[in-house]
Amino acid sequence: MSLKIFCLALISAVFAAAESPLTVSDVVTGPSSHVKLTNTGAQPVTAWSLAATSTSDGRTHREVYSSDGYLSEVTHGLPGANERLERLMPGESRQLPLDPLPPGTTVEVVAAVLADGTALGDEQAIAAIFAHRAKERDALKAVVDAFNDVLPARHGAEALTALRERFAALAQRDESIPCRAALEAVQTFQQKAGAEEIDNSLRTYAAFVQKEYALAERHSKRSK
Repeated sequence: MSLKIFCLALISAVFAAAESPLTVSDVVTGPSSHVKLTNTGAQPVTAWSLAATSTSDGRTHREVYSSDGYLSEVTHGLPGANERLERLMPGESRQLPLDPLPPGTTVEVVAAVLADGTALGDEQAIAAIFAHRAKERDALKAVVDAFNDVLPARHGAEALTALRERFAALAQRDESIPCRAALEAVQTFQQKAGAEEIDNSLRTYAAFVQKEYALAERHSKRSK
């Protein structure tokens, strides 16, 4: 057994021993590959990493798929929200699409993050999840700070112009979703008719981003 395969087997054994709340079943390979993921635990699973392993010509190929849905606590049900990217609730099962997989591929859970911030599995995969959350947290804070700076002092079209400039600069430095989404929202609000309507839309969106930031702040810290 090669060292790489031994390490993968060791990770799987340790993860199983830690009583993973996630189970993989109904693995379908081919052009429309997918699996069924089930949360058998007592609390929501907010993020996970799956590893698809196949062997060809004596070589082992491993592809990792990660998903993080902690923000779905506030985005659930919104237009455009992708249910496949939402947290997995206790007792819930979900079909997850994968890239085309060759016959004989095995799929297993290698990492899971729970709603209370605890994490199980491969430390490298877990670290990547929390690093992404920290980056998203910082981007959301930049958006919140922009609203807090502008909205108390400016209104209507003047507020829109100031925010559009702030978010355009942010989006140039950071192409993450929060910065781009804020810029797109402000550009959409330009279609509003009057100052009061613009102010209401800006305050509503600012409150929503504040909720996202509060979640990101809480979920970017891993619990031991």
